[in-house]
Amino acid sequence: MTTRDHGVELVGRVLDAVRVDPGRSMYDYLPVPWVTDGTPRPMPADALARLTFPSGRPLPPSLRAWLAHDTSLLERHGWFTDDGALSPRPLDRFVAEEMSEAWAEDFAVLAPRFPECFLLPGGSDSRRVLAVGEPDSAGEHPVLALDFDDLPFLGLMYPGLDVYLAHTAGLVELPGPGYTALTADSVYGRRMTEHAAQLFDGKAFVQYPF
Repeated sequence: MTTRDHGVELVGRVLDAVRVDPGRSMYDYLPVPWVTDGTPRPMPADALARLTFPSGRPLPPSLRAWLAHDTSLLERHGWFTDDGALSPRPLDRFVAEEMSEAWAEDFAVLAPRFPECFLLPGGSDSRRVLAVGEPDSAGEHPVLALDFDDLPFLGLMYPGLDVYLAHTAGLVELPGPGYTALTADSVYGRRMTEHAAQLFDGKAFVQYPF
């Protein structure tokens, strides 16, 4: 099954799929339940209405729709402070804490482009990163792949949390292999191109040396 929506409509389809079995794992190779203990914990409407990123940027539509359903998935991945504020990390600190302290200095040159990074589930040796910056035409921020398997690699994987969730839920298929496959997609490629222009001077990824 595939669907080609964006933003709130796409997340709505994800939620329909998740509600069938909210405690199931997002991945076959990792035990990551969509919802902790199978019971959604929505963010209260008044708190969600006030919530912004520390930079002052508004939440993308997909994230707002997801948090209205459940906060537990993102809580497990370190998204919030004790008082409920969002808690991003600049890219170099993200690398130090999630991958390798030894590489943090090399990623510091990229950190000004990626000041607000959030960990998402997925990958084994790699990581998925929601990178907050200039939103695309759907109001969404990209999800990047961070991989150290050969030389350190940072590249566009999804144009937004909406497509990340939909692909993970089995509602969107990638058009080919590789982290940056969606750049060639007939629908989502346009949004990938927007992010590439903003973040990587028109390319889909950067690889060490940066």
